[in-house]
Amino acid sequence: MMAAAAAADVSKNNEVMLLEKNEKLGKKLFITGKGRCNLTNACDESDFLNSVISNPKFLYSAFYGFTNKAVMDFFEGRGLALKVERGERVFPASDHSSDVIRTLERDLKEKHVDVRLNTGISGVSISDEGTACGVITDRGERLKADRVILALGGVSYPGCGATDDGFRIASELGIETRAAEASLVPLTVMEEWCTRLQGLSLKNVAVRLEAGNRKPVYSGFGEMLFTHFGVSGPLILSASSYLKEDMYKKEPVLHIDLKPAINEKQLDERILRDFSETMNKQFGNSLGRLLPAKLIPVITELSGIDPKKKVNEVTREEREGLVSLLKDLRLTITGNRGFNEAIITRGGVRVKEINPSTMESKRIKHLYFAGEMIDVDALTGGFNLQIAWSTGRLAGESAGTAGDE
Repeated sequence: MMAAAAAADVSKNNEVMLLEKNEKLGKKLFITGKGRCNLTNACDESDFLNSVISNPKFLYSAFYGFTNKAVMDFFEGRGLALKVERGERVFPASDHSSDVIRTLERDLKEKHVDVRLNTGISGVSISDEGTACGVITDRGERLKADRVILALGGVSYPGCGATDDGFRIASELGIETRAAEASLVPLTVMEEWCTRLQGLSLKNVAVRLEAGNRKPVYSGFGEMLFTHFGVSGPLILSASSYLKEDMYKKEPVLHIDLKPAINEKQLDERILRDFSETMNKQFGNSLGRLLPAKLIPVITELSGIDPKKKVNEVTREEREGLVSLLKDLRLTITGNRGFNEAIITRGGVRVKEINPSTMESKRIKHLYFAGEMIDVDALTGGFNLQIAWSTGRLAGESAGTAGDE
């Protein structure tokens, strides 16, 4: 949608056609941000690129040509009120992703873009000169075009119509791609006790993810969620961005610091204070001020301390063990929940195949790429949609300007 609008915007002489395989526009956009659409992040421009995991340098031209601030101006200038929440995440003030889609639809209509729904593509037509000259629809219809922009998305959320069409079509054209992997995805764990914490959300915790060789892969602070299969939530989704497929075989370990605001000595003193005020209580009933109720039985069990033991009988060694556990609760990662639950797809058309200043294919002239089908991905928080807006805008402007020459 952004690419089509940009192509129509750069010249009134351009005739722009947008082909959408679904029955309506923005089907995946509709479910982003739990239906609220976290459409960008209001962080400093330099911080934005630090949040891009794969190939951030490739995005320089696209991002600085259409920054996060420019995206906010784009939507606000078209009547969509925005708000900024924790973590600089930007949402429509209405909390309805449908308002974002409607804003884009109005823009397309005003620019006279020919939108054709229920029309997917199966391939790109190549001229005798080796340039892109149109597309072949999934019904076998051949549509001619001076320029072609492929923005077919990733593989995540197949229920929204996502497929590997973009990867397949690029490969058939001889364009090198990197295999698709699930990213920003919940993680599965080995430990059975984790299932007993299903539904428990922890805020203000710190996590550290280590690969099999104990090499730190990711560290962060924020919120996480226990599920029936393992762990999820913003911290975990971000951590998953750093886990490549081959790392899962090495059983990476997630270290959770339940009390990151204080060190071990301070935590021990805090526990001693709690114990002194509950001298005659059993250990299993003494952690109510320190931990959420659902977590207490699990921590009690993992500590190895008899839950019926009086707190004034808990030894120094046992207390130190409890402190270590609270500062380093460990989970063994066994895998992830796959494309059905992954927010984005890692992989796609390799950036060496694309001119970063125009988004045009280096191999096939008049063919452009945008969005998730390019091998760029970022942390959760609106960064991936910003990549879509920036690359879409640049691809549309480049194709639209070239088509007017």
